[in-house]
Amino acid sequence: MKIRLFEKQDTEKVARLFHETVREINIHDYSSAQVKAWAPDNIHFRDWENTCSNRFTYVADDAGIIAGFGELESNGHIDCFYCHKNYQRCGVGSQIYQAIEAKALDLKLNHLMVEASITAKPFFQRMGFSIVKQQEVLCRGERFINYVMEKLL
Repeated sequence: MKIRLFEKQDTEKVARLFHETVREINIHDYSSAQVKAWAPDNIHFRDWENTCSNRFTYVADDAGIIAGFGELESNGHIDCFYCHKNYQRCGVGSQIYQAIEAKALDLKLNHLMVEASITAKPFFQRMGFSIVKQQEVLCRGERFINYVMEKLL
């Protein structure tokens, strides 16, 4: 497993990983209507390429299979962070997170923040994040519970 920065040729794999993970993993914590709003049927690859290219996006590459990815913004915000359904609880997320934290330290950031789903909250707690608050967010007409979390570096 190699943790590396996103490359444009990863776009489709990353977008599909996101879609499948939300539909097959997050469905355990959210309703069918919520996951369909979160990961709609129409995947816009150009949007994914632009977003991933404009952040520090780390991918876990397992001999050409993208096992997970995580995005760090220059202000310390972790946006998307997903592991492939077949790579859950295998240490992939921890490896991606370690790369993100190392980059944050290189950027001289003093904290990281994330809005973690119900599903992701335990992972980020294991990585040392604390819950700042629970919040309700609106996405394509559906309301979601997630958690604003932070970690001081």
